[in-house]
Amino acid sequence: MSHHKIAIVVGSLRKDSINRKIARSIATFAADRLDSRIVEIGDLPLYNQDYDAEAPGPPEYARFRDAIRAVDGVLFCTPEYNRGIPGVLKNAIDVGSRPYGASVWDKKPAAIVSASPGAIGGFGANHQLRQVCVFLNMPMMQQPEAYLGGVTPDKFDADGCLQEGPLRQFVVGFAAAFSEWVELIIRSRKMIAEDAAHSAAK
Repeated sequence: MSHHKIAIVVGSLRKDSINRKIARSIATFAADRLDSRIVEIGDLPLYNQDYDAEAPGPPEYARFRDAIRAVDGVLFCTPEYNRGIPGVLKNAIDVGSRPYGASVWDKKPAAIVSASPGAIGGFGANHQLRQVCVFLNMPMMQQPEAYLGGVTPDKFDADGCLQEGPLRQFVVGFAAAFSEWVELIIRSRKMIAEDAAHSAAK
């Protein structure tokens, strides 16, 4: 299996965010298969279409778009705010999707984890984000779904990684499934491209 590059986008800016800790845990558990890095979004100015007409635009936009463009897949780890996607995450998605016709999200295999101390584990934000990703043309891993409820600080060790227990076991399995999903999508795209090239050569 190839060692694919993954961008992790965390929908919380809080230093001790449980979603950031989940992201770090997934990066650790899949390190033998995925080269995962958190791509920061907190410095992105609010999206304004005028910036796209003012070359080169904000340097933060260029930094973020280049970082997403360079990876093979994207993992979103997000909390739920008011039954929806946090504003900072929606802003990052909008920045990456523009200028029109130059979206850096296009065809990137993706997965979503939503984590919360509450019982429903960010279900609303998870599905709202899935809807957005459909429009962005991102092949989304359907199973396993990851609505992580009851995630509290005591679930993590001093390094911010999940401690032994059912939650860790689930996240380890999720990381493995995501690795397989990225491999499947990339391999399928290569096969389609090769078949098209072969047909064109006939």
